[in-house]
Amino acid sequence: VANGLSSIKCFLDEDLEPTCFERSNDVGGLWKFTEISKDGMTRVYKSLVTNVCKEMSCYSDFPFQEDYPNFMHQEKFWNYLQEFAEHFDLKYIQFRRGSRTEPSLMPSWFALDAS
Repeated sequence: VANGLSSIKCFLDEDLEPTCFERSNDVGGLWKFTEISKDGMTRVYKSLVTNVCKEMSCYSDFPFQEDYPNFMHQEKFWNYLQEFAEHFDLKYIQFRRGSRTEPSLMPSWFALDAS
């Protein structure tokens, strides 16, 4: 849901009401470590540390707190995603719901620029 969170916020910024589907049971999807994956999804491993500095991996309108390390443990990054969702009141997520692409459901207004 990390990219889903930013998508939800962009929709809200445009006064649209989104619906986001998350296969897991919590914000952060694969960033939440679990010993056993009951849904078949691969998740981060317990000792993972990000390899991108915090200035490059934060949302532009929601920087990491000053006390966050430059390269952080997966749990700290997962906490950040939860803080982002709470700060912007992103309550438009349906948990334990996967999604799939269905071409017949593409919006009728979808168009490609042929120029």
